[in-house]
Amino acid sequence: MFAAEAGYEALQAFATSIGIGLLIGLERERQSDLKAGLRTFALVGLLGCLCALLAQTTDSGWILGAGLLAIAAMMIAAHVSDPLETGDPGTTSVIALMVCYALGAAVWFGYASIAVMLGIATTVLLYFKTELHGISRSLTPVDLLSILKFGVLALVILPILPDRDFGPYQALNPHNIWWMVVLISGVSLTGYAALRLTGAQHGAALIGLFGGLASSTATTMIFARHAKATAGLTHTAMVVILLANIVVMVRIGLLAFAVAPDITAPLFAVLGGGLLLGLAATFWGWRHLAGDGTLPMPEVTNPTELKTALTFGSLYALILVLSAWLQDVAGNRGLNLLALASGLTDVDAIALSSLRMFSMDKLTAAQTITQITLALLSNLAFKTGLVVVIGGAALARHTLPGLAAIAAGLVGGMLLMT
Repeated sequence: MFAAEAGYEALQAFATSIGIGLLIGLERERQSDLKAGLRTFALVGLLGCLCALLAQTTDSGWILGAGLLAIAAMMIAAHVSDPLETGDPGTTSVIALMVCYALGAAVWFGYASIAVMLGIATTVLLYFKTELHGISRSLTPVDLLSILKFGVLALVILPILPDRDFGPYQALNPHNIWWMVVLISGVSLTGYAALRLTGAQHGAALIGLFGGLASSTATTMIFARHAKATAGLTHTAMVVILLANIVVMVRIGLLAFAVAPDITAPLFAVLGGGLLLGLAATFWGWRHLAGDGTLPMPEVTNPTELKTALTFGSLYALILVLSAWLQDVAGNRGLNLLALASGLTDVDAIALSSLRMFSMDKLTAAQTITQITLALLSNLAFKTGLVVVIGGAALARHTLPGLAAIAAGLVGGMLLMT
């Protein structure tokens, strides 16, 4: 019986390895002059699985290594003896074949699910060659430097920081503080990169969505300014501003899921009220949109600049200490006042500090949701001021009902939860 089960598992591993090879090889078949296609990739996946079996049975890792070297040598020899007509050295196919071999080996060692996912990811990377090249060409040196800086923030600085509590009320954890910096920088960098890649020609919706991820304040400010200068942009500016502020709530929900997943359900119930009414107001404004040509782009600061990261980290650390102090001195009333004050300029810091205190059992779910909601309302009030002061009466007349609808939805959701 055990032998039959073992035989079935081995056959399943071989079939999975062949399947991975067929998947990658199917994509390679689109290239008429490549040296390896559907059958070759399927056989290489099977070879990887067989070499892993032999290596495990004989307790010799050299078999796996020899198989990998043989695959690489075979492909290199094929390209040297018969170069591609396009002049391409064929390195991508060589690496793809080696990856296929390694995935076949991984299946035998019990990592079938991961191997299948990596096989799909490999196929996607191979298939979208033109699109990926287009993205790389559209990135400026500043954009590439931004990505490298984010790598430094996340992969160099974060791992070396101590994961211990320091300072007043033991409120400061360097590793946790910098993790929040990485989290915010990553979300903002996503929006920043999306804005750069899509550009203004794809319309108000994408600018509002990605502008809200990168910086809703910058997006609100730039479109208020342009609506004041160009009367024809009033409805477009309204849609962009409302979408950017709706995305702020989505952004807070994503941060909560990453930092304190236990609170996401009740928090989403509150944020959902603001989202529903905000989307309804945005849809009403969308019906009045006309073709406005090329739209202005939000002037978003690079989120991975060290100065920007340090500023947010310092603000977050300060709010952590103030929150601990106010909770000790004034209780929840003091924390609510802090949420209102800090939310005027930045929702992320107070939201993350509240979520952090919830995860440490220093705040209840209701208290945490109340502070996040107050910060969002305070931030909406600040954006309202920007619209009125910078955008003028026409933009305010169209946009303020939408911002008020978002605020009413938040308040209604919070009241329902209490």
